[in-house]
Amino acid sequence: MPFSLRNHPFAVEAFFESSTILTFAVAKAELEKYVPKPLKLDLFEDKWAFLTIAMVNTKNLRPKGFFKFLGQDFFLIGYRIFVRYQTSAGKNLRGLYILKSETNKLSMELLGNLFTRYAYTTTDIEQKVEGNTMEIKSMKSKFNFKFSRLSENEVQLPESSVFPSWKEARRFVGPLPFTFEIDNKNNQVLIIEGVRENWIANPIQVLSANFEFIDSFAFDHIHLSNAFEIRNVPYSWKKGVFDSW
Repeated sequence: MPFSLRNHPFAVEAFFESSTILTFAVAKAELEKYVPKPLKLDLFEDKWAFLTIAMVNTKNLRPKGFFKFLGQDFFLIGYRIFVRYQTSAGKNLRGLYILKSETNKLSMELLGNLFTRYAYTTTDIEQKVEGNTMEIKSMKSKFNFKFSRLSENEVQLPESSVFPSWKEARRFVGPLPFTFEIDNKNNQVLIIEGVRENWIANPIQVLSANFEFIDSFAFDHIHLSNAFEIRNVPYSWKKGVFDSW
């Protein structure tokens, strides 16, 4: 594989002040056409696939080992599908296939598109906090999301969830350690492995969630099935590695 800066050529680290994640269950038949071969959908009960939105307050994103003050601070919105991939060595990996990435910083769009294949675009982001309630919205991207944090021992799934319990839902909370990109020309998969610390998922109560990007798919069978927040997580990504298929 010829060298390319967009192939995640070096390890990266950052700090997630907060990451709020919504997971939608979509009928397998409706979502599988958006996943390129050789990736396969990660399924629940062989019926439901999952499309997730991550909204992340990110601090000090930088090449691993660099000083923190050289890092980027930005807000990230990522739309991803839960997938599986079997490597040429026979290992079964769970991870994410990215559909769309947005950020509130032009510098992050430029650098992100220089060193990754995630196709970043810049958008506006507004965040409001009132007591225990938070709102995240964007005029340009046409989404509005409002949620409340739950008490420490309170566990709540969305009413439309396909999961019968938090125990079942927890399998699809993550962190899913791998992200996959496909090079069809050379029949290769680019694998980026994430490494995290202190990943504790806290369920949240969704008050409203409207995302034009999700609506644009016009799925017939889609259910908000999981919603949670993690806070204060050191995170890093290893250098990208290619695997032939």
